[in-house]
Amino acid sequence: MTNATPSASRREHKWARKTGLIDDPYAWLIQNDDPEVLSYLREENDFADTWFDTRTPEIDAIFEEIKTRVKEDDHSYPVLHNGWWYSSRTLTGQAYAIHTRGKTLERASEELLLNENLEAVGHSYFSLSALEVSYSNQLFAWSSDTDGGEKYTLRVREIASGRDLDDHIPNTTWGGVAWSRDDSWLFYVVPDDAMRPWQVWRHKLGTPASSDQLVFEEADERFFVGIGSTRSSQWITIDTSSKTSSETWLIDASSVESDLVCVAPRRENVEYQVDHWGDAFVILTNLDAQDFRVMLADVDSPHQWRDFIAHTPGERITGFDCFAHHAVLQRWRKGQQVLAVVDRSGTISEIHITDEPHEAEVDVNPDWTSTSVRLSYQSLTTPATVATYDSVQATLTILKRTEVLNVDLSLYVSERVWATSNDGTQVPIDYVRHRDTPLDGTAPALVYVYGAYEISTPPWFSIARLSLLDRGWIWALAHPRGGGEMGRQWYEDGKLLKKKNTFIDTLACASHLASSGICDGDKIVLRGGSAGGLAVGACITMSPERFSGAIAEVPFVDVTNTMCDPSLPLTVTEWEEWGDPREEPFFSYISSYSPYDNVHAVRYPNLYITAGINDPRVSYHEPAKFTAKIRHLSPETTVIFRCEMDSGHGGPSGRYEQWREEAKTLSFALASVSSTPQR
Repeated sequence: MTNATPSASRREHKWARKTGLIDDPYAWLIQNDDPEVLSYLREENDFADTWFDTRTPEIDAIFEEIKTRVKEDDHSYPVLHNGWWYSSRTLTGQAYAIHTRGKTLERASEELLLNENLEAVGHSYFSLSALEVSYSNQLFAWSSDTDGGEKYTLRVREIASGRDLDDHIPNTTWGGVAWSRDDSWLFYVVPDDAMRPWQVWRHKLGTPASSDQLVFEEADERFFVGIGSTRSSQWITIDTSSKTSSETWLIDASSVESDLVCVAPRRENVEYQVDHWGDAFVILTNLDAQDFRVMLADVDSPHQWRDFIAHTPGERITGFDCFAHHAVLQRWRKGQQVLAVVDRSGTISEIHITDEPHEAEVDVNPDWTSTSVRLSYQSLTTPATVATYDSVQATLTILKRTEVLNVDLSLYVSERVWATSNDGTQVPIDYVRHRDTPLDGTAPALVYVYGAYEISTPPWFSIARLSLLDRGWIWALAHPRGGGEMGRQWYEDGKLLKKKNTFIDTLACASHLASSGICDGDKIVLRGGSAGGLAVGACITMSPERFSGAIAEVPFVDVTNTMCDPSLPLTVTEWEEWGDPREEPFFSYISSYSPYDNVHAVRYPNLYITAGINDPRVSYHEPAKFTAKIRHLSPETTVIFRCEMDSGHGGPSGRYEQWREEAKTLSFALASVSSTPQR
C-alpha cells in the first residue's frame, strides 16, 4: 500500500444507558457537517481505491466477463394494459432504461414514455420510483430521486407531447401513487422528519402543490403508509402497517372526494391486506391463523369477514391477487415459493415450474379481465424468465428468458441441503457450482445471508456470480431464522429476544458446507447487506475464525446506539423487530450481539465494508464507526471501507457502475481466500 492506513480520531463521548455510562469515542462520526468527518471518509475512499488499484487487471477481467455475458441491447416482454402494450429496453452504452408503448405487441417500442438516461443527465445518481399511467392513457405520473436520499420529486407527463405539466410535487416517498378514474386527481405519500411514509395527499391536476389536500395521516410512529389501486380499478387503498399490525382504508376511485372507509380497525398483532374481487373484498390475514388465511367480505360490509381458504400451519400465505374470473395464491412451503390458481369456489390448482429451488412471483398483470396469469421465475441456474399460465388450459408458456451470452448454462448445477443448528433446527441452504468443481472440501465458498423482517430470500440468477463459479467457487444462500421461508414461526424465532438464532443458524450453514465437504472450511467468505450486513457483523464478532473474508454492504452494525435514539430515521418503527434497548432485557440482549459493541482486540477476517452518505435506512456513520473501531483494536485485520459520496442505500444507480462495483466486490472475495492476501 502506498497511502497510510486511515485512523479516525477518538473523542470522549459517553452514552447514559440503563446499565450506566457507555464509552463511544467514535460517536462524532454521525455529524456529516463536521469537516473532519468528510475528511476521514475521503481518506477511507482513497485507501480503498489504492487497494483496488492493485487488483485492476482482475477487476477489469471480471467486469468484461459480466459485460460480454449481458445482452446490452435488450427489452422486456411487453405488457398489455387498457389497449396498449408497454415495454422497457436498455441500449449499449446507456446506463438506464427507456420506457415505451405501442398499440400492438410488435409496436410496443414505438411511442416514447420516459428515457431515464435523459432524465439522469447532470446527476451522478438517478432512481425512478413511480411510473403510473392514468386511466385515459393520456398522462402518466412519474417520480425520481437524484441523490439516493429516497425523497422523490413527483411529476405528471402528457404522453402525446412528451411534456411535463406544471404539476410538480417535491419530497414524496416510494409509498406509491394512485389516479382517480377521471384523471383529475393524483394521490401520493410524503415522509415525516424520520423518513417514515406517514401522510397521503390528494393533488388536483392543474393546481399548485401548495393547495393539495391532506387525506390521511398516521400519527403512530410505528406505522408506515402506502397507497395503490386495485386491479379492478374501482378502489384506491391506503394501507398503514407496523411490523405486527395493519389497517386498510378504501377510497372509491370514481368519487375520490367522498369519505374514506375503514375495512377493519387495527388490532394489536393482527395483520391484513385487502384486494377487490368484483362482488367481494378478499382479506389476507393472520387473524387466528399464524401463517395467514384468506377470507371474504361483502363490498357493503367490508368489516364482516367469512372463511374462504383455511390456514395451514407452516405454509405462509404471502399474496392473493384477484382477477375477474380467478385469483393467484402465493405461499411458502418448506422453504420454497409455490403459486396456485384459485377459482371462485375455492379450488386450488398449483402451477408447477421447476424441481430445483427457485423464485416464483406473480409478474406485472394489470388487466382485470385476463384469463391468463403472467408470472416470473428464476433459479441459481435459470435466468429470469417471464411466462404466462393459462388458467383455463392449465398450460405454462415461456414468453421471454433473459439471454446470457457466451455461456453454456448446462455447466452449472444447484442443490438444496440442510444444516443442523445448535438447537437441532434444520436450516435450508441452496448452493450452486460449476459441474467440474469437485465436492471434496477444496473449493472456496461465498455464503450470502439476510435473515430479518420475515423477508424470504428465494434463489436468484446472477450473471456476475458466474465469474466466481468459473473460478471453482461454491456460492451458497443461507435461509436462517428471522426470514420467512419456513413460515411465520421461522420469523418469530429470529427476532427480538431470539435474534441470535439468525447468526447461530448462519454459522451452522457455513460449518455444514465445510464439514460435508462441499467447500474448504478455511476459505469461506460471508456476504450480506443492510440487515444482512448485521448478520455478517454479528457472525464475525461471534466467530472470527470461521471466515477468511466478509463483505458487509451498508451494514446495520451499531444496533444498540441507533435503537436507543428515537430521533434517528426509522428507529421507532424498528422496535417491534429488534426491541427497545432503552429498557431491559433488550439493552443487554441487543448489546450482546450488536457488532459495534462486540469488536475486540482479535484478528478478524478480511473485511470489505460499504456505506452511502445519503442513506436514510442505515446511516453511513454505522459502518464508519465499525470500521474505525476495528482499525483501532485489530490493526492486523485488513479492512477496506468505501462510502459512496453521492448515493444512498442501494449504492451506484447506473448499470455499468453497478457491474464495476460488483467486479470489485468479487475481486475482494478472491483475495480473501488467496494464500497471500494483500494487506
